[in-house]
Amino acid sequence: MMHLLSLSDWTREQVEDAVRLAALLKAGPAGYASALRGRILLMMFEKPSLRTRLSFEAAMLQTGGHAIHYDVGGSPLGKGKETLADTARTASRFVGAIMARLYRQSDLVEIARHATVPVINGLTDVEHPCQALGDLLTLRERRGHLAGLKVAFLGDGNNNVTHSLMDACSKTGVNFALACPESREYLPLPEVAERTRRAAAASGARMEVVHDPVEAAAGADAIYTDTWVSYHHGADQKAERTRMLEPFRVTAGVMARAKPDAVFLHCLPAERGAEVAAEVIDGPRSIVFDQAENRLHAQKAVLLRLLNPQYHPQRTPL
Repeated sequence: MMHLLSLSDWTREQVEDAVRLAALLKAGPAGYASALRGRILLMMFEKPSLRTRLSFEAAMLQTGGHAIHYDVGGSPLGKGKETLADTARTASRFVGAIMARLYRQSDLVEIARHATVPVINGLTDVEHPCQALGDLLTLRERRGHLAGLKVAFLGDGNNNVTHSLMDACSKTGVNFALACPESREYLPLPEVAERTRRAAAASGARMEVVHDPVEAAAGADAIYTDTWVSYHHGADQKAERTRMLEPFRVTAGVMARAKPDAVFLHCLPAERGAEVAAEVIDGPRSIVFDQAENRLHAQKAVLLRLLNPQYHPQRTPL
């Protein structure tokens, strides 16, 4: 049984197939609206969500299925009355797949260990694979290909979006330059750095970690950043994180070091004036809302590959 806990678990072929399928689905092939007829997705939320909830729920509805929203905080699991294992075993008797947005990656792995249906990572403290697949789709739309492009990420390297983006780029031949503070707290996890180094060696991608945002941005096809204070950070951390990350703010000057037709990416939500200047995120080179929309199409592709792997819009009549 196939899960999506981390893009590191998927082959290059599986990642590229999902991106190609997402592009085909976005074009609206005849018949795909019944591809998941009768299938049910359980959506478990421990963290707040806008894009993840709406895109997964819309993806199920638009492919003929149904999604159930489950607030972990008000559940027996959230109240400490039920284990992750029992929750996973029980849910597997009712639904065809589980999407979970949790604080800890280890909890997601525990759910997958006991579930008898596919489990999808909707975001944890370590990984955000669905975001990265949507990002690849967005880049492919803009450039027509992936291999050989350069993405520069400015900000926190020890971040779920950064980790999954590193996996996505290293597997598909996209060059990746991370500009982050030199402190261990802001560097990618060592295991992520090592696995993406190996993946990049196989795909021909170049993976760099530097501490100068201008150096990272030079010649980039896309400049990417994320919020400096995530859901798992305490309010008391904001001042220190802002002090450390302020030199990595994406400004018009930073964008000027990228290619003339480079685009700006952000997974959202964004804080204008913090990680990105308003003139950048609201400017003509920003494609953050195209990027947000592509979560929907990428997740349709993931759902179809996990729940109806034989489906292909070009050869399977529905």
